[in-house]
Amino acid sequence: MSSPRFRSIAALLGAALLWTLAACGGGSGDSGGNVTLTYRLWDDQQKVGYQKVMAAFEKTDPNIHVKIELLPYDQYWTKMTADAVAGTAPDVFWMQTTQFPEFVTKGVLADLSSLKLDTAQYQPNVVRSYTYKGKLYGVPKDFGIVGLLYNKDLFKKAGVTMPDKLTWAPDGSGTLVQLARKLTVDDKGRHPDEAGFDAGAVKQYGFASWNHYQTQWMNWVASNGGRIVDRPFGKYAFNDAASVSALQFGVDLVNKYHVAPPAAQTNPPSDKINEMFKRGQVAMFPANNALLPFVAPGAGFPIGIAPMPAGPAGRAVNINGLSEAVYAKTPHKAAAMKLVRFLSGPEAQKIMSDDGYVLPALNGLSQGYVDYWKKKGLDVSPFLDESRGTTFNLPITTGFTAFESRLNQTFNDMYLGRLTPQQAADRAVADGNALVK
Repeated sequence: MSSPRFRSIAALLGAALLWTLAACGGGSGDSGGNVTLTYRLWDDQQKVGYQKVMAAFEKTDPNIHVKIELLPYDQYWTKMTADAVAGTAPDVFWMQTTQFPEFVTKGVLADLSSLKLDTAQYQPNVVRSYTYKGKLYGVPKDFGIVGLLYNKDLFKKAGVTMPDKLTWAPDGSGTLVQLARKLTVDDKGRHPDEAGFDAGAVKQYGFASWNHYQTQWMNWVASNGGRIVDRPFGKYAFNDAASVSALQFGVDLVNKYHVAPPAAQTNPPSDKINEMFKRGQVAMFPANNALLPFVAPGAGFPIGIAPMPAGPAGRAVNINGLSEAVYAKTPHKAAAMKLVRFLSGPEAQKIMSDDGYVLPALNGLSQGYVDYWKKKGLDVSPFLDESRGTTFNLPITTGFTAFESRLNQTFNDMYLGRLTPQQAADRAVADGNALVK
């Protein structure tokens, strides 16, 4: 999954000249005897689960020891890039969808075809995320998917219930805007569709619409029939009519319907909207399930979970899987392959699922995740239901890490009303495509 916090991935991958050094250094085999592998991840909570996983792995091969190395997400990719350039990358490490194109095209990742995994046993979008030229370069690890968290107390107070299916359309029709209005209240208790409503004095918003591509506008685009990229490792394409009208809807929730906080309160992408939800200032909050460990403990109200609203093209939601990658130049290739084979299997993925850390990429193991969160009063089954429907990946194309910061700046201006959605989309697509190699 992507980082559970709303942090931007910096433009990390420097000059192409430096990247040519990534192929230098390292060996291709083990020297025999005991081997210590370095396994790098970024999630401090998941590290606890992986300590159990690695203990189980070491029982299968006592000659291999695994050292877990934790780096905060904000430092992870900077360090990975520097290590790849220096030829000192860890033996096995987490790989992210948006980072994958840069690393695989520069020869940093080992071809995992020799594992002969039955890829049909894994969530298909996660498999596609880490496939390049017909070969697998990342063992499917888990996936996160966007769903709709909501404050049950605010729903009860407003006298409304979450419908079985929320709908939206670019013109504001459908049940989403209607419901969000009932849950939006100014300091005098008035709703946006009532006379005298003061958009400048709202104490409670019905919905969180803001500049966050993974949980927000990319979902609007996909469920309105638009496309983020024209194909894997291709060009950006979200400035067509369907995509732009979807972007307009996301902005209208803020600036026209006044059911979401002003962009000045939520931009740039940050944890601000998360905190507003936990304080009871926002009733409905699109979020990746990976955020649950960070939201649920701090919320003083019961949280409900619902599928994302369906648009004119149906419901389409972002699914973002992580994979286990092997450094192409590891001096312990055989041992690293043994480790990722174990990590791809049911024992390892069941440990992480049953302890509520992740939804496993391996099919048939999600019930433990559901049971874990059920004990905490949360029904996470809508996330699973969505994963069986129409899903889409984050952009799988080169240059995204350098593009992301500029994209966020442009879309901040869109949500603030400084650019029209068409202007923002045209600028962003041009900027992104200039970086695609």
